[in-house]
Amino acid sequence: MREAARLANRLSCPPDAETPPAIGGAIKRGFDIIGALAGIVLLSPLLLMLAALVKATDGGSVLYGHPRIGRNGTVFRCWKFRSMVENGDEVLAAHFANNPQDREEWNATRKLQNDPRVTNVGMVLRKLSLDELPQIFNILRGEMSFVGPRPVVKDELELYGTAAEYYLQSRPGLTGLWQVSGRNDVSYGARVAFDQHYVENWSFVFDLKILVRTVPAVFSSRGSY
Repeated sequence: MREAARLANRLSCPPDAETPPAIGGAIKRGFDIIGALAGIVLLSPLLLMLAALVKATDGGSVLYGHPRIGRNGTVFRCWKFRSMVENGDEVLAAHFANNPQDREEWNATRKLQNDPRVTNVGMVLRKLSLDELPQIFNILRGEMSFVGPRPVVKDELELYGTAAEYYLQSRPGLTGLWQVSGRNDVSYGARVAFDQHYVENWSFVFDLKILVRTVPAVFSSRGSY
């Protein structure tokens, strides 16, 4: 209870001028800026094509921005190509009413292996992690980094316990140690341990190794759903 109260207090207080910089400092941030600008230019045809594909499926919104917890508890809107139906909350509530066993899976991992909200196009985007490409703009804005813990919602951060301090020291990442180590095939506790290990052992070379490992991880689609 004390840990939950301390975390709640941390999240309610905006960062001040004495807040230490994110791990990696200017080197990591400089790499993020250069990489994001280059990525936007090089990937613009793909981004436009995917946007048109999502729009053509049901005529709904192309992007979905969900509030996530960033460095030092700052809340930001994490952008993705929309991979779910727009009335996702109602669909999920109805699914839990008819499939109470899936609620246990959701409570434990915040994921569903067979999520009724995901569209057919969204399923493909998720398998290839293409739905997350708009987060390159989050990186450019300084809300995320190419490598770091995956951005979580407030309820998830409470599952981190004392390890939440490590999460809050880093900008959330487009990819990270968890993604290249099994993703949803590993337990949530293992995910927290990966995040803590990453922050405690950060180096620029470590980031480059994770980026290299991300390519085969994406194409294998292991743990991606």
